[in-house]
Amino acid sequence: MAKADRIGRPPASADDASLHPYAVVSPRAAVVYNPTSMAIDRLRELVGAEEQRLGRAPTRWYPTDAADSGSAAARRALADEPDLIMIAGGDGTVRAVAEAVQMSAAIPIALLALGTGNLLARNLNIPVGDLAAAVRTAFEGETRKIDTGVAELRDEGATRRHTFVVMAGIGLDAAMASDTQASAKKRIGWLAYVSPIARSVLGNRHVDLKYRIDDQRIRSARAHTIIVGNCGTLTGDMQLLPDADVEDGLLDVVMFRPQTRFGWARIGTRLTFHNVARRSRLGRRALDSAPAERALVYTKGRDLRVRFDAAQRIELDGDDFGTVTSARVTVRPASLAIRV
Repeated sequence: MAKADRIGRPPASADDASLHPYAVVSPRAAVVYNPTSMAIDRLRELVGAEEQRLGRAPTRWYPTDAADSGSAAARRALADEPDLIMIAGGDGTVRAVAEAVQMSAAIPIALLALGTGNLLARNLNIPVGDLAAAVRTAFEGETRKIDTGVAELRDEGATRRHTFVVMAGIGLDAAMASDTQASAKKRIGWLAYVSPIARSVLGNRHVDLKYRIDDQRIRSARAHTIIVGNCGTLTGDMQLLPDADVEDGLLDVVMFRPQTRFGWARIGTRLTFHNVARRSRLGRRALDSAPAERALVYTKGRDLRVRFDAAQRIELDGDDFGTVTSARVTVRPASLAIRV
C-alpha cells in the first residue's frame, strides 16, 4: 500500500508528540490529489503558507490512483486521523472521498476544484478557478452538513452500493460518462461532451421502465434519460433541476421524454429560458405561469426505485458505473460535512 506523500515534513525532534504523549498536537490536514494535475505545485505553496499563518502541522498528501478515483487515497488519509480532508480534483474524486469519509467518521472535507465540471463546488458557491480562495475556504470556512445520495445498483444478480454527491444519470448522462475519454476532457473541458451528446440526441433511443417514488404507486414510463439530483446546477449556471437543494433531505428527479428532434430543441429552449428568466422577479413569475413541458417530467422524493426492461448504463457524478437492470436511489440527509 502506498504511503502518504509527506514532502516538507520536518524530522522528529525532542518536541515530537510521539516522544511526549501528553504534548499538545497541532491540527493536521490531508490533501487527496490527482498527481497529474498541473496545479499541484501551486497548491503546495498555498497550503504551506496557510499552515504557517495558522500554526498548523504540515499537511500530508495522498495521490489518487486512476483505478479507483481516490477511494484508496481517502482511506489512507483517514487512517492518519486528519482534522480536515481537502480534495484536489473533480466531482468523481469528491464522490470517492465522500463515500470513504461517510463510512468512517464525520471529518469535514473541502473542495479544491481542479476537475472539468466541478458541479458540487458550483452548487455550493465554493471558489472555482481561484485556488487561493479555495484554500482559504478550506482552512477557515464554515462547516455545513449536506445531503448525499446512495445508489443501490443491480445487474445479473449482483448488487453494488455507492454514494454520490451531485447526480446519478441513465441515458444521455451515462452516455456522456462512458463515451467521453478522460484525455479529451482534460484537453478541451466540456467541449469533449459535444460528440456523445450529439449521438445520443440524434439517436433519440427511449427505454421502457417502471418506477416508484416513496410510497406512491408503481408507474410505467418510456424515457430517453433519467437524472436523479442532489443538486441541480450545471456549468454555465444552467438549472437542470431548479428546485434541488443539498439540504432539503430530498432527491429531485427529471425524465427526458422527447418524441422527436424538435422535442429536444424545446427542451433546450426551456432550460435556457429558465436560466435567464429566474434572474428577475418578472421572469420567475413567467416561469410559474408557463405551461409544463411534456417532454420534461419532474418529481422528487426520498426513495426512487426503477426497473428496466433491458440493462442500461448508469453514471454517478460523471463516472461510468456500468449497466443496471434495476436501481434504488435514496437520500442520506445531512451526512457530509463540508467547508464553505
